[in-house]
Amino acid sequence: MTLTRVATLSTPMPPGEDLAALARSRATLVLHLAAAQIDAIVPRLLDGGYRPETPVAVVAFASWPQQRTLRGTLADIAARMHDAKITRTAVIVVGDVLTAEGFTDSYLYSVARHGRYAQ
Repeated sequence: MTLTRVATLSTPMPPGEDLAALARSRATLVLHLAAAQIDAIVPRLLDGGYRPETPVAVVAFASWPQQRTLRGTLADIAARMHDAKITRTAVIVVGDVLTAEGFTDSYLYSVARHGRYAQ
């Protein structure tokens, strides 16, 4: 998982953190301070290697009483965010992990390991 942000008028992306380059790994990507730039973000992620059907979740106002969660894919998330009027105070999660299928559970936390964390 990679946690990053996007460039803003006041600050550029950190060195080495280009969205297309991060997308090449196709790992789970978590973006903050990014909701207002969703129209520019999606093409960069697609150029980097994510598929249009890659799942996306947007959590607006996380932990606040008005928290909202929106789900979609890279192909439709920008339109969904516009329709929902989500333009700020949101975290965007991109990756196949959101489908929770086809992943092997970690041995570290498994019952088979019989470690103290397995309970």
